[in-house]
Amino acid sequence: MRMEITYASSSSRDLDQSTVDQTPSGSMPKTGRPVKVITLEHPTASSSTWPPPTVSRWRAKLNLMTWTEWIELFLPCYRWIRAYKWKDYFQLDLMAGVTVGVMLVPQSMSYAKLAGLPAIYGLYSGFVPIFVYAIFGSSRQLAIGPVALVSLLVSNALGKIVDSSDDLYIELAILLALMVGIMECIMGLLRLGWIIRFISHSVISGFTTASAIVIALSQAKYFLGYDIERSSEIIPLIKSIISGADEFSWPPFVMGSIVLAILLVMKHLGKSRKYLRFLRAAGPLTAVVLGTTFVKIFNPSSITLVGDIPQGLPKFSIPKEFAYVKSLIPTAILITSVAILESVGIAKALAAKNGYELDSNQELFGLGVANICGSFFSSYPTTGSFSRSAVNNESGAKTGLSGVVMGIIMACALLFLTPLFEYIPQCALAAIVVSAVIGLVDYNEAIFLWRVDKKDFLLWTITFATTLFLGIEIGVLVGVGVSLGFVIHESANPHVAVLGRLPGTTIYRNVQQYPEAYSYNGIVIVRIDSPIYFANTSYIKDRLREFELEVDNSTKRGPDVERVYFVIIEMAPVTYIDSSAAQALKDLHQEYKSRDIQTAIANPNREVLLTLARSGMVELIGKEWFFVRVHDAVQVCLQHVQSLNETPKASEALSDDYPSFFQRLLGQRAEGFSTEELESGDRQSPVSKDKDPQLEPLLSRRF
Repeated sequence: MRMEITYASSSSRDLDQSTVDQTPSGSMPKTGRPVKVITLEHPTASSSTWPPPTVSRWRAKLNLMTWTEWIELFLPCYRWIRAYKWKDYFQLDLMAGVTVGVMLVPQSMSYAKLAGLPAIYGLYSGFVPIFVYAIFGSSRQLAIGPVALVSLLVSNALGKIVDSSDDLYIELAILLALMVGIMECIMGLLRLGWIIRFISHSVISGFTTASAIVIALSQAKYFLGYDIERSSEIIPLIKSIISGADEFSWPPFVMGSIVLAILLVMKHLGKSRKYLRFLRAAGPLTAVVLGTTFVKIFNPSSITLVGDIPQGLPKFSIPKEFAYVKSLIPTAILITSVAILESVGIAKALAAKNGYELDSNQELFGLGVANICGSFFSSYPTTGSFSRSAVNNESGAKTGLSGVVMGIIMACALLFLTPLFEYIPQCALAAIVVSAVIGLVDYNEAIFLWRVDKKDFLLWTITFATTLFLGIEIGVLVGVGVSLGFVIHESANPHVAVLGRLPGTTIYRNVQQYPEAYSYNGIVIVRIDSPIYFANTSYIKDRLREFELEVDNSTKRGPDVERVYFVIIEMAPVTYIDSSAAQALKDLHQEYKSRDIQTAIANPNREVLLTLARSGMVELIGKEWFFVRVHDAVQVCLQHVQSLNETPKASEALSDDYPSFFQRLLGQRAEGFSTEELESGDRQSPVSKDKDPQLEPLLSRRF
């Protein structure tokens, strides 16, 4: 049961003589109207915080798990398998799987060419990983496989090590899939998915927009009919395109442009009209069919073709060339980060739209296992595709069975259709890539950020410009670095507000947000809106000193005093405080004490209060100066300010050995209480017992 401590108000002139006799000379007599204060419950300094609350919650959760939940933990597919409704779901999953499978076949070949690999490795990458993800992945609509951005990263990284025509290039791409898979599995098992949250959406948008432009320009060689320099920077690409203009060929340009126009029109119609949405998925297949038909009929010599593609399913093989692991680690980390951002973001959005929970860490593990298993069957790094996942969802996919259907479509293509694929024009595959990445150019996001938050717009611009002009790796590093810089700056310079009381209430709010809020002379109330730790303690101390000096008397009420005597710190938003911050608060208290200013703490949470107790802060200030509510602290402090105002002016001329205000205050508060009572906070003020328990403490009517 909580106790209530009463403090006498000085608003009454009827003094209790016994109280006066017990009170040090010049201190405030404690009689009259009582102030009701809720006692703050202090945890003992010896309270154990081991194991941490997170570990305790996980331990309790594991103890309560049933065998069904254990199966779902290791095989997420069991969640939808055991509740599968064949009559309701099968037809939808079948149609969605066929639709996206037909879309995946030409796209996978296009993205393999973007990665600098033969087209067959795109088909391999769209085969085994899909089946594995259907078992271990937690999303029911995510369509994984080769994607444009990861393909560009593979090309950019491996192109610096070896020529794309060398067999080593293929081995390194497969090894990269294994490394990415291992990293994703480790992050999933260690539940490190939260690390990616530090990369803001502005960075992702700026990065993908610049990358889309680079990807589109890298495909220009298939439209123009001549080779251009392989680069992830826009300036070398443009220079290479201009320098080779005399080798320009009309046939591939015309054919590629027509195919691209058809793809864009079909995509637009599929998005804008529901009854034509099948056109969006059918676009890549249409491009391949038209291109192949044209080549078969006219046999143009100036249009390059995909060429011979091996027939049959991929064979099991262990990745090789482990000597290059060290040089591939930075690229693997970059691909892992981009893959996670793209996949987990899409998967979460689709899960929310379809009404089921998605575990980000389980998703990481599923993606990792898919990449690891894929690497044993000649796959390069894969992840979730935004466009294919959107089509999968729009086509009505309900479970991971749609992914199984996609894998079956891909297996059929590998077994029976590869002889036809050798006649696909390269410019048609390039048009598929360009039409896909056009959707990644997110200029609307830049306009939105400019209108809403200039800081995020600056972050978007920096990431976009560095990625475009300095390359993908530098662009990501700069974008993430600046993003973390903003986070650190905000954390090191937290918002600290001066609070005032809203008229007619006991609620205290920021005086800048609520101009009608008022405060009291001699009392400063501040709220720290962040955790307090070593990086922001200096800033917070400086702000508190400023608030002490910058007193706005226009909104002040109460006794007419010339300076501040109390600083009340509301700690409700403070979720964490470290040892450095606790020491800084102790130093601040000593600084205040030297100027006869008392510190009061309001509403700290248990962990913060425990840290303050262990650091000696609670003992230094006194448990009686820790309050549950800001209003409690204000009323107690206000009593003492009123008593100071009622003290005869002649007291100011007393000798140096006369007790200071701070000393008188401590003497007054401690009189009649034992040390044990003060430390425990379990004490009653020596005031009249005639008090109304329902009485809300208010300022004396004279003020």
